[in-house]
Amino acid sequence: MLNEDEILKTQAALSELQVEHRDLNLIIEHLSGSPLPAQDQLLIQRLKKRKLLLKDKISHLEKQLTPNSPA
Repeated sequence: MLNEDEILKTQAALSELQVEHRDLNLIIEHLSGSPLPAQDQLLIQRLKKRKLLLKDKISHLEKQLTPNSPA
C-alpha cells in the first residue's frame, strides 16, 4: 500500500506520462496524414513503439493507485 507522498508522486508521474502519450498520438496522426519518405515511416514506427511503452507504464501506475479489492 502506498503512503500519501508515494500516491502524490505516482499521480504526478501518471499525469506526465498521459500528456506525453497524448502528444505522441497527435504527432503520429499528423505525420500519418501525408505521404512520407521511408525515413519518416521509420520515425512513425519508433513513435508508435514509444507510445505503446508509455501505455504499459500508465497501466502499471494506474494499477498501483487502484486499491486492492477484498477477496
